[in-house]
Amino acid sequence: MRFRTAFRAAVAPLVGAVLLSGCSFHGLYSTPLPGGADLGSHPITIDVNFLDVLDLVPQSSVKVNDVAVGKVDSISLDGWTAKVKLSINGDVDLPKNARAELLQTSLLGEKYVALEAPPTDPAPERLTSGDEIPLANTGRNPEVEEILGSISLVLSGGGLSQVQTIIHELNNVFGGRTSQIRDLLTQLNTFVGALDAQKDAITKSIDSVDSLVTHLNAQKQILTNTLDTLPAALKVLSSQRTQFVTLLDSLSNFGTVATGVINSSNANLTTDLKNLQPILTQLNKAGSNLPNSLALLATAPFPRNVTNDIKGDYLNVGFTFKDLCVSDVTQSKYGTCKPRTATSSLDASQIPDVPGAEG
Repeated sequence: MRFRTAFRAAVAPLVGAVLLSGCSFHGLYSTPLPGGADLGSHPITIDVNFLDVLDLVPQSSVKVNDVAVGKVDSISLDGWTAKVKLSINGDVDLPKNARAELLQTSLLGEKYVALEAPPTDPAPERLTSGDEIPLANTGRNPEVEEILGSISLVLSGGGLSQVQTIIHELNNVFGGRTSQIRDLLTQLNTFVGALDAQKDAITKSIDSVDSLVTHLNAQKQILTNTLDTLPAALKVLSSQRTQFVTLLDSLSNFGTVATGVINSSNANLTTDLKNLQPILTQLNKAGSNLPNSLALLATAPFPRNVTNDIKGDYLNVGFTFKDLCVSDVTQSKYGTCKPRTATSSLDASQIPDVPGAEG
């Protein structure tokens, strides 16, 4: 009997150790706390990266709008980043770019993780199991110790002396200069108002500069090639410096000679221009007659459209005869033309016969 009791006492701890190892027991943190958040039947697991988790521990609450929706499963270190694994209720509706904050229930209360949607531009996709919230979307509130330490730094002389110096210097600046300060503020207000009135123009200028920079950036290779070839071009110009100087001297001499010629012939040139005035006036009166006449002159003695009547080796010509009388022939704008009187008679026998008129 004593042997059985001793055997049971020896085996019981061993069996308990085996059972605990089979259940993956990790201490009290692996034991669910009573009254915790309801994870539902389909909880999801996400990872959250923090720079500092302070004294956050596993089994801490995860809240959305101050309502517990999950818990902290584990906390691990990934380089200089704390990786916190959360289990939350699968019915919680959060965007994929949700934010995570490390907050405190009260001044001396416990830490918890607060999840919330971003204030602007929430992602259309929903937060699902396996997602990870990056460092850019996480943060924490300042600790009470940090606030008290900052206050202590100021109150212990670390900052009050500097504040006193600043106030003293401000008093020296404003003392006796009230009108100047008021005028400065008035001018500053006018300046800011003018800037605000020109806001659209300033914006357009900035957009134009941006467009110019974009265009220059697109032409970067061309500009680079230009800058690369510019030294060679300058070298060529430098080698031809003597020719350029000679050219400029020649232009200077030409200008001197031309000025002398114009000055000496000023009177004659003025007279010629005055004499040309009547001719130009008459040409202007001629209007379109002169260019039309020049166009006909080039086709004389035939009109311009004569080629339209030539068909091969013959020419189509049409004549229109009007009723004529003696007065139409003898009268003209130069007077009456008298018909000539016959000086001799003509014998009918002297008139030749018309061919084909016989019989």
